[in-house]
Amino acid sequence: MEQVFDTEEVRGVLHTPERPTGDGLALTHGAGSNANAPLLVSLSKAFCEAGLTVLRYDLPFRVVRPSGPPFPAAAARDREGVVRAIEALRRRVEGRVFAGGHSYGGRQTAMIAAERTGLADGLLLLSYPLHPPKKPDQPRTAFFPEWRTPALFVHGSRDPFGTLEELRGAIGLIPARVDLLAVEGAGHDLRPAARMAGEILARMLF
Repeated sequence: MEQVFDTEEVRGVLHTPERPTGDGLALTHGAGSNANAPLLVSLSKAFCEAGLTVLRYDLPFRVVRPSGPPFPAAAARDREGVVRAIEALRRRVEGRVFAGGHSYGGRQTAMIAAERTGLADGLLLLSYPLHPPKKPDQPRTAFFPEWRTPALFVHGSRDPFGTLEELRGAIGLIPARVDLLAVEGAGHDLRPAARMAGEILARMLF
């Protein structure tokens, strides 16, 4: 079942399974999108059918304005939005709570999880933006050594924000248990991953 989720803290859609496993996933979007991104919708529905309660939500920058990229100066506010979404989901499930997102949303989720160990039980990072396109000398990995939460990276072989080789090298900096699911032929939009929910879920649940 899907229902609009709109509180003072979080705006999104809650997917409630008919046969819940007790686990949940808070999932958010990238810089140019929102909670209704096709990839998020497809994965959320599939995960819900498998028994996960999924909260697919908008980051604070998207709540403030319907289009346009996030403001770098307001990234901390977006990370607080991740915290509120995870906390909201924890009040609704009895088991583990995973958190993740696509691109910018995944990065902000990982950053706050590294800062607050125990915030989430595991992370799902779809197209982690390892560096700006064509700028591998600007890696977004400064917090990786502080990362203690298990994570699954799902990454396309044609992603301009980081090659699979670059990502494999970077995740070696993370002391937590991490896994990488490569999606051959996929770009940053990771479109083919919408059909890989079963494999993603199996590897995400550690």
